[in-house]
Amino acid sequence: MKEKILVSACLLGVNCKYDGTNNENKKVFEYLKDKEIIPICPEVWGGLTTPRDPSEIKGDRVYSNKGQDVTENFQRGAIESLNLAKKLGVKKALLKAKSPSCGNGIIYDGTFSGVKIEGYGMTSRLLKENGIDIITELDLDKDN
Repeated sequence: MKEKILVSACLLGVNCKYDGTNNENKKVFEYLKDKEIIPICPEVWGGLTTPRDPSEIKGDRVYSNKGQDVTENFQRGAIESLNLAKKLGVKKALLKAKSPSCGNGIIYDGTFSGVKIEGYGMTSRLLKENGIDIITELDLDKDN
């Protein structure tokens, strides 16, 4: 039986990134070749449109670059992602690095200046708190 894995849809070539494009990554496809892929986009699942204003985490809230508080959208998408993972018995996720939803260990600092800090996106934090292992596409450059 193949391992089930949640995967950020943008890494699979789905145009759901904030600017309407994607983050398609050949290393991701190589890594996933023997796994059952479950695509997710927590931001879209949380009710945000594509395209949408870029967002970053500041403190425990998420704001767009225009100052709109979009925390509830990000929380809703995180909960939907967790619910799907639980329903399908998923134990691992491959998520988009540095994203305010999917970042794992490093995120942008909330100033929209490109500065990165230690932290977790809303979805990766919730999944991690519920026992799901998280990796990003950057981890595929390591020993995986």
